[in-house]
Amino acid sequence: MLIRIVKLTFQPSRVQGFLRLFQEEKKKIAAFDGCSKVELMKDTDTANVFFTYNEWRDKDALENYRNSDFFKTTWARAKKSFADKPQAWSLTIV
Repeated sequence: MLIRIVKLTFQPSRVQGFLRLFQEEKKKIAAFDGCSKVELMKDTDTANVFFTYNEWRDKDALENYRNSDFFKTTWARAKKSFADKPQAWSLTIV
């Protein structure tokens, strides 16, 4: 299993738009081949910082998702709201 965590910092005025987008697309992400979990978390101290937490079968499943038209379109929509460059980590449980 591969865990993918992405830190997203949004323009404060665009947070609600991102939350709507995430709710619209969450089920589609979770239904993607190889995805077993999709979560969104909010930083407790900074209202415009969020983290996505996804679990994938393996690196290939994640890469297939990241190379999909769905991801490219959704990412382009979210990107318009960023206030800072996203940070991403791919992890495995030890």
